[in-house]
Amino acid sequence: MHDTITAAVFKEMLLFGAVSVTAARQGVNDLNVFPVPDGDTGTNMSLTIQAAATELRKNEPRTVDEVASIAANAMLRGARGNSGVILSLLFRGVSKSFKGLQIADGCMFAAALQEGVAAAYNAVMKPAEGTILTVSRLAADAAMHAAEKENSVEAVLEAAIAQGEKTLKETVNMNPVLKRAGVIDAGGKGFVIILNGMLSALRGEPMPELGEDGATRDKADFATVGDGDITFTFDTVFIVRKTVPRDLAPFREYLNGIGDSIVISEGDDMFKVHVHTDVPGDALNAAREYGTLEVAKIENMRIQQEDMAAGRQTISADEREDDDMETAAPAEPEERKPYGFLAVCAGDGLSAVFRDMGVDGVISGGQTMNPSTESILKEIERTNADTVFVLPNNKNIVMAAQQCVGLVDKNVVVIPTATAPQGISAMMAVDLDGDAASIEQAMLGAMKNVTTAQITYAARDSEFDGATIREGDFLALLDGKLFGVDKSISVLLGKLADAAAERGAEFINVFYGEDVDPAEAELDAACFGEKLPSAEVSVLSGGQPVYYYIISFE
Repeated sequence: MHDTITAAVFKEMLLFGAVSVTAARQGVNDLNVFPVPDGDTGTNMSLTIQAAATELRKNEPRTVDEVASIAANAMLRGARGNSGVILSLLFRGVSKSFKGLQIADGCMFAAALQEGVAAAYNAVMKPAEGTILTVSRLAADAAMHAAEKENSVEAVLEAAIAQGEKTLKETVNMNPVLKRAGVIDAGGKGFVIILNGMLSALRGEPMPELGEDGATRDKADFATVGDGDITFTFDTVFIVRKTVPRDLAPFREYLNGIGDSIVISEGDDMFKVHVHTDVPGDALNAAREYGTLEVAKIENMRIQQEDMAAGRQTISADEREDDDMETAAPAEPEERKPYGFLAVCAGDGLSAVFRDMGVDGVISGGQTMNPSTESILKEIERTNADTVFVLPNNKNIVMAAQQCVGLVDKNVVVIPTATAPQGISAMMAVDLDGDAASIEQAMLGAMKNVTTAQITYAARDSEFDGATIREGDFLALLDGKLFGVDKSISVLLGKLADAAAERGAEFINVFYGEDVDPAEAELDAACFGEKLPSAEVSVLSGGQPVYYYIISFE
């Protein structure tokens, strides 16, 4: 029985936990509590704890305090989505409890779990039962009871996992949304998986490595891997300074046709691309349609493979520091302006609307594409203003944005917009002659006057609110709640037009998505003009993924 943990052991426990949840992320994603394709809890938790794993691998902390501090800080910046933010808060509490400790025993470990739960609950305004909060709270309670009987980290962790798994099974009956969907809580599942990984590390079990698809595998023997296993030769990384506001989705599709291992990180003024390809020149030429090429690194992976097989150290383009990105960033003007604005959204059209309304930067993200706290933080730092207002425009991004408050020498105000139309309405209420408090109140008031409807599709068969939903059905949501299900988008739009008429809507904006033809959108939206002849109806290209239509009523 392992009674205490050292820094080295605790580091290994966190690394094992990260590998475990990453390997299981798709299974966690599949625990949707709603038939909309927003199952990204596993991905968000995986990316959040992987941020900690990346930093821990770079360091050799000497105390459990240092391990916890490195992990908590990295997870804070890497947090994605509500589940990722809550996970980061749990470990922030652990870090607080481990402050000043060289090693930790069972009682200390149990107390740290309790502190983590307290930090998470304090940050959530309206905690819901049957979630990761419930699972972690009861697991921590079990850990405390176990520590009173046996002051052993292993015994404490075993008790926490046993209670966590028991609670997890019960979550389906604790939360009405989970009960209707017939699933256990995804965030709670991810948390228990991490705890199990930590216990495996404590017991000295060998930690598996992850393949590119997230599946676990044994450690590779590079000497047995020939260059025939390398599909594309050149590891290509480059940075492009944007000159036109264009959606990068078509470029991503192009890269997918000439390579793999594609990662595109997008900022306000630039984007960085990583791709494995045989024709790096073609990738660079295609990128010129979006802006000016600033930096490029091209490395031959077949030569790198030969070095690894021979035991020689090699550094890939992925592992290099991002100094070039920092160097390429424009110099900040000497004098700051009083107020700046950032909006999160997906789609060229919506991005253009926000820019036309005066936002300083648009962060790419939305449903199934939650930006991390660090991504938001970088844009806040780039915004040359004393006070920066952030519009998340998605309920699953609000918490990640709120974690930025206090991390920079600027006043950060998060307006908790749940949809892009709410964000647009909030921007319309801005009066730059007012003070920060009055601007915030005006934006909060304006966003409450907007009703948002969305039309998407069902990712799987399910039952929800008494409705039978089949994979591929079209779904209409009204302020986030299921409004209707049908095989026809036109039928759903007609019902939404009736709802707008009942509300006496005077202004209606219909944003059509990337998969909708403009002429088709005009025909589909005609029902609003027919049923509300006195209302002002605008049909606009939003270019958004996931949703065929996003509609606002005011």
